[in-house]
Amino acid sequence: MSDDTRVQQLEQDAQRLGARLTATLESISDAFLMLDRDWRLTFINREAERLLHCQRAQVLGVNVWDVFPEAVGGPYYRAYHQAVETGQVAWFEEYYEPLNLWTEVRAYPGDDGLAIYFLDISQRKAQEAELHRLAFHDRLTGLPNRQLLAERIGHALQRHRQSGETGAMLFLDLDHFKIVNDAHGHEKGDHLLRLVGERLQGLVSEADTVARFGGDEFVMLLEDLGTDVQAAAQRAQAVASRVLQSFSAPFVMDGIYQYSTPSVGLTMLDGSGASVDQLVRRADLAMYHAKAAGRNMACWFEPDMEQRVAVRAALEADLRHALNQGQFELYYQPQCDMQGRMTGVEALVRWNHPQRGLVPPVEFIPVTEETGLIVPLGRWVLETACTLLAQWAGAPRTAGLRVAVNVSAQQFQRPDFVEQVLAVLAATGAPPQRLMLELTESLLLTDVEGTVGKMARLRDAGVGCALDDFGTGYSSLAYLHRLPLAELKIDRSFIWDADNERHGGAIVHTIAGLGKAMCLDVMAEGVETERQRAFIAAAGCHGYQGYLYCRPMPMPQLAEWMSKHQAPLS
Repeated sequence: MSDDTRVQQLEQDAQRLGARLTATLESISDAFLMLDRDWRLTFINREAERLLHCQRAQVLGVNVWDVFPEAVGGPYYRAYHQAVETGQVAWFEEYYEPLNLWTEVRAYPGDDGLAIYFLDISQRKAQEAELHRLAFHDRLTGLPNRQLLAERIGHALQRHRQSGETGAMLFLDLDHFKIVNDAHGHEKGDHLLRLVGERLQGLVSEADTVARFGGDEFVMLLEDLGTDVQAAAQRAQAVASRVLQSFSAPFVMDGIYQYSTPSVGLTMLDGSGASVDQLVRRADLAMYHAKAAGRNMACWFEPDMEQRVAVRAALEADLRHALNQGQFELYYQPQCDMQGRMTGVEALVRWNHPQRGLVPPVEFIPVTEETGLIVPLGRWVLETACTLLAQWAGAPRTAGLRVAVNVSAQQFQRPDFVEQVLAVLAATGAPPQRLMLELTESLLLTDVEGTVGKMARLRDAGVGCALDDFGTGYSSLAYLHRLPLAELKIDRSFIWDADNERHGGAIVHTIAGLGKAMCLDVMAEGVETERQRAFIAAAGCHGYQGYLYCRPMPMPQLAEWMSKHQAPLS
């Protein structure tokens, strides 16, 4: 074979190889293009034409940066130049905004220039973005969720440490949101939450964050409030005021006008070194302070709030331990008729703390009610008091005495309350006719029909019911006549007012007259002087208890006192 023939054969082989290579590059799923050392496009396959929205006839031989001028100086530009300069493969993912295109790029440098493969990964990126949105955004409102909020607070704290810029946090809770769900259903409640989120977003800048913390709680993170802490606090207070004002307008839900108010807690993102969790807790504590102060207001976090909460948590833990360890005991205050004869006692719970001694009920009873511990504690009181009643029933000297037991609204409202009382009476053998349950007027605020029904069942079983602290609560005369009561108890404050010649005297006369008209016994509490005793006797009361007759005592002292002062009732 001659040299010319060999050269011709090699050229034909090269052409065939080039054609096969071109066919291969046209058929692959990757977009592919080649650049020479002067950044001119020397090859572009069909997939690259499609993704880059260009025709090869118009771009071959043209400088790539003239074809895509928006890329100059950007990530693609820098990565390609670095690959050529270092001889290292560039492999990266990047978004090209002019074409709304996410790409995965592999650029291979060579002597002739740069061979570039890239894939359209827009769908994968969209899926990743959706997963990220679901992971970091609330599904109901679309707002950032608790996790994303925590990240942004962390970043804000880091920026503050670096630049001195400060920020603030507002913690919002909707007042009485449960009523919306109860009245209109959870669908309307969800609708309200979405509307609240939209309204809150309209009150802040794009640099700030409105997040749904959970339930009906929202958090507003205010950033870039400046380096002056006092001025920043004033700006945060202004935002809180706008929030409260914005809620004066109704939320319209499918033609329903729903009014709602928020309780707002504020705290600063300052240089105190507090963590994300601590800051959220501070704003949350301030919010609860606003709610306790009357709702529909904003309160700033104060350091003593954390201390009060710590004391409250320790007290709750101690109470639970005390209930398990039997640290509670009953004191009994004798009651008497107007002739001075003992008619019974009121059982009063006391907490004998191993370190603090006797803890006043005013310190621990509210906590037991808030935590629900009042229910097991109340059952223990009832069982202990009924055990005493059963003992007294077996002795002629004490068989006619009664025991009064205070019952909280939480206890009484339990569906099985009557069954519990009857079970305790049966287990102890106490006579039902000697048990008096003292109820508060707050029971009338909720289920009047249920209250009347339970009291009637107790009356039918022989158990009496007294309305405690009458006149200080929310009772209505329209309901009072329906209650199967045995007794009204006049609160001590009216007795003291009467003693000081204020309006309390008229109230005592009114309650005594009401009791007479309704055939109810009337007992006065807190009687301490002979003058007070004479006054209530003249007013028409049937009995009293107080320091004038006897102080509350534990059982051993009561037994000793009774042996000297108590005579059997005729």
